Parts: sequence; structure tokens; C-alpha cells
Amino acid sequence: MEETSPTASPATVGARIAFPAATAAEAAHLAAFWPECQLAPMDQADFLVLPTAAAPPARGPGKLLRYAPGPLRSPRFDGRHRPVALLPVAALPPCLRDAPLAAAPEATAEALARAEAFAARLATLRLGGEPSLPDPGHARLGLPRRAALLVLDPCRPDRAAAARAALAAAEAAFQLRPPTGARLLKARLSPWTLLDLAEDLYGAGPDMALLAAAAGVHVAGRTLPAAPRWAALLAHLRCADPFLSRPWSAEQALDQLAQWQQAQTENRRVAICLGMALWKRDRIAALFAHAGGAPGFTRRPARAIAEARARQGAVAAWAGAVSPGFRAECEAAGVPLLTVEDGFVRSRGLGARFLPGAAYAVDDRGIYYDPGRASALEHLLAITEFSPDLLARAARLRAAIVTRGVTKYNLHGKAPVIAGQDGRKKLLVPGQVEDDASVRLGGGAIQGNLALLRAVRDANPDAWLVYKPHPDLEAGFRRGRLPPEALDGLADQVVTGAPLTALFPQIDALHTLTSLSGFEALLRDVPVVTWGQPFYAGWGLTDDRAPDMPRRGRALSLDALVAATLILFPRQVDPLTELPCPPELILERLDDPTVWKVSRWTAHRGIEGWIRGLLARRKGLR
Repeated sequence: MEETSPTASPATVGARIAFPAATAAEAAHLAAFWPECQLAPMDQADFLVLPTAAAPPARGPGKLLRYAPGPLRSPRFDGRHRPVALLPVAALPPCLRDAPLAAAPEATAEALARAEAFAARLATLRLGGEPSLPDPGHARLGLPRRAALLVLDPCRPDRAAAARAALAAAEAAFQLRPPTGARLLKARLSPWTLLDLAEDLYGAGPDMALLAAAAGVHVAGRTLPAAPRWAALLAHLRCADPFLSRPWSAEQALDQLAQWQQAQTENRRVAICLGMALWKRDRIAALFAHAGGAPGFTRRPARAIAEARARQGAVAAWAGAVSPGFRAECEAAGVPLLTVEDGFVRSRGLGARFLPGAAYAVDDRGIYYDPGRASALEHLLAITEFSPDLLARAARLRAAIVTRGVTKYNLHGKAPVIAGQDGRKKLLVPGQVEDDASVRLGGGAIQGNLALLRAVRDANPDAWLVYKPHPDLEAGFRRGRLPPEALDGLADQVVTGAPLTALFPQIDALHTLTSLSGFEALLRDVPVVTWGQPFYAGWGLTDDRAPDMPRRGRALSLDALVAATLILFPRQVDPLTELPCPPELILERLDDPTVWKVSRWTAHRGIEGWIRGLLARRKGLR
């Protein structure tokens, strides 16, 4: 079969391509790397696209496009994987294909500058080559930096002759003999740890030679300038968004690899999960997945501590399942504890109906709704120096949330009209689930919706008060509804079945204990009065009626609050690919209801909610 490169011939423009070695989902993503082509069934394709080592099928078109993973390889998360970069091979220059010491082709000054910046950032991030290998660095190995002669053995029969030649060249150049006290490193290590150790490198393939050039390490006694080689790579590299399957830049691919590398490091800490409901476990397993697999689950605290100690890892516990003394037990055993809760833009529906979320608050200090202990989110808000780029990203994210009408649950319903009288301020008081931990821990002297309404009415006797019950109460899943007679003289209007976003433009301010609706109101420039101590209070953005919080004396901009709360702090899992993803992707997924998979317990909870709602209406509670 004839081998062709899409970068070498205009004949591929508009061509039909097929991926015989891929599943349908994989093929749909791989097609994004060839945007000039059209994905087609194999029997209708002009070209078959295959990895370099894959054998072509017996039947099919006579032309092949071959690709290699290249140096920018994506890690696996418990087997799940999507590439962000591929390298078509047929038209590659020798320095990128089969002769790593060959001269790189000429490039423009602009291309060289871009390549130099790219290679420098890649070296700083220690990305490239086989992902997820241990990267202890020379210091943790107790070895000197750049003092070793490194000969690489590819451990492949088809490259045995080249490996022997590399070893012979190194022996001839340096009269190679193992010195007294030499150590054999049996573990497979990251390319960057090897490059930390190496002064000179023999037996490097094209990818390792590229990394060596970026690290400034000699290859076979020669200095390989990084910019020309990386310019050659960037000219041929194809990149695609692993979530939305659309073409990307190499810089975007590098950003994503950096995020995945961080997720791998964080997730490897977790030895076992505690207190996770059965219907959450698949998503939680994806949340903490890494190249080595995913953590197990238990309901027994003692077993969780024992397992974490044995594996020298952490316990990830659902915050509501942590007993008051469990944190002390973990500390006594020397076991780190991570608390887990739903994030702030979690899903397309109620968690009480067993709909798994996509965003989670994972906290190694406390939990964001408990002001009695500094949480990881509070720590971020207190110490982070927010860069202009991060603040600009936060501003774009906030604008997207407001434009799309996104909230935590993203419920839909008819928008009621707030019928306040002229001249009276319209104040919204959102209800909360009264036994919720955020109310118990952060509500302070005010515990409950009725007490909050009384406090707001006393402070604003002439205002038009609008009360909105919590969605879980409206759906019949949680207790805490207020009967109509309890609202007499307090609430002028009660709105149910309405999305918060429909109410924000109609009010003058929102009053709350600790509800996330206060944060959602801030995003829309609605004044917020807090009567408890939610995570967003105390930073100069809200009118706070609870006692001062000395730990939160710093004044922050709204975009700084958004940057910490929605970008730096939470972890997101793409509900479609189940890979770690940025918060912006969750907004995209909210537009597609088909990706939000409900649990098999959903029907039961729907029936339960309907029955509770019916009983409440008959009793006159709703």
C-alpha cells in the first residue's frame, strides 16, 4: 500500500478517511487531527489512517496515512485516554523520524522564536515522552546532576543492532567501564529524571533527542540546538481538543498535558475512598483515577485508615460521612485526609435525585462550608497572587456563566414576576435545607429559614421580601418546608419552581445564611447580604452581618474570587470522556442533556419526590 502524509500532498484535502484500528468514538476524535478530510466508513474511504505499528486490514483502499504519538503523549486515567497531539510520519524530516542527529530543516525567525519558547516551557513543566513514569529527579535519587554518561536501551528486538552500536560508540568515546560504587537503576523513570543525570546521551531516538535538546543535554557528544528541531516538530505536529474534538494549537495541547500531569500527581495520593454512596462511586473513581488505576471504596473508617497507612496514601472521604473524631484518628495514624463535596457548578439536576456531579470540592485542610477551620479554598483566597492572565480567564468564565444562565443545579422553569410595590426594595431570601452541614456549621446564631426571614424582616421592615424554597425541598427529597401560616407577616411573596437566574434581574439584593445562591448572585453583580459565614463572605464583596472573620481580612476583586473558587480550587470530570477537564468544558456539556447519565436509582428517587410533594400539597405545606 502507498504511504501518504496529509502534510505532503494537497490530494488529501476533502478526502474521505477511516480509522480501522479505532472504535467509533475514537475515530470521531481522531478525525479532528485531519480537519481537511471527511470521516467515512472504511468501505467508502480514500485513505486508511493507522498508527505506525498497526497492520492494515486485508480489504480497504490502497492508500495509508500513518501517524505516531510523538513526544507529546497523553497519560491514561484508569485506562481512559485521548491524544492531544499526533505526528504524521511519511513527510517528517530525518531528525524527527529515523536519524535524530541529522540537521533540522531551516525555519523562519518567527518559527524559531515560537519553538524556543515552547521547548523552554516544556522543559520547565517536565512534559514529553512516555507519561506517568516516576520523576524523582536527581536529588531524590542521591545522585549528582549532569554527571552521568547515559546509554539508552530501547528493549526492542527490531532496534537491538542500533542499541549495540550506541553502546559501542559510548565505549569507544569514553572507554566506558562501570566505576566503583556504580548503581543500577532498575525502575523505569521519567525521561526528565534521566536527563537530570545525563551529561551525554547515547542511543536516543527522535523523541528523546528532542527532549535532550530542550534540556540542554549532549547527544552522542553533540550539542543539539533546541529551536530548529522543535520548529521542525511544530511544523508537522497536529493537535486536537480531547473533549470537543476540534483542532488545537500545540500550546493548548501543552496546557492540557500540564493539567493532566497535575491530576496524576494529586490522584496518586488517594489510597482509598470512604463514605461514598453507591450511585456516586463510578464518578468518584474517575475523579481520582490515574495511570495505575483508581482507588477502592469502603464504608468502614478503620479499614480506610489501615489501607491508607499500608499504601502510604490518603483517605478521600465524603465530607458528610466524616465523624467528628475521624480527622483526629487520621492525624494520629499519620494518614492525610481529603474531604470531598459537590462542586459549585455540579450537573444538570439535583444530587438528591442521584444524578452524579461533574465538579467536586476536594480539600486537604477542612471543608469550604465550615468556617471553624481554614479550608483549602480559604487558604487559596488568602494567599494567592492572581496573575493578570488568570484574572482575565476568570472574567471570561464569569461572563460565560452569566450569559448561559448557569447555576449549581441548572434547573429550568417558568420565570415568575416579582410583584413588589413601587418604592419598596425587593429582597430575595433563598431557603436552605435546614439540617445541611453548611447551615449547622456556618449559620452561627441563625439556624433555619424561619429565623433568617425574621432577621431580614426586622432589618428591612418596609422591603418586599421574596422567599424561594430550596430545590431539594420543592422536589420532596429533604425536610424543612415552611407552612404558609409561618410565612404570614414575613414573606410578601413565595416563588417555587423558578430558576434563580430568572429572579436575579428583578431584585435589589439577596439575603442569605450560607447558600451558594449568594455566590451566584455576586457573579451577576447583585448585592449580597450574608447572615452566616459562607466561603464568599469576608473578602470585601458582601455586606456581612455575622461576626468578623479575622482570617479573611483581605479585600479581593470579584474576578479573584471566581478564579480561586471556580478555576484553582475544584476538580472537574468530563461526564462524557470521564477525564479530568477544565471548568469551561462543564459549561459546554451543560448544553447537551444526553451526556448527563443518571443512576439506576433515579426512578426510585423521582417516585419518592413525587409522593412527598403530593403529601405536602395535601397538607397545605406547598
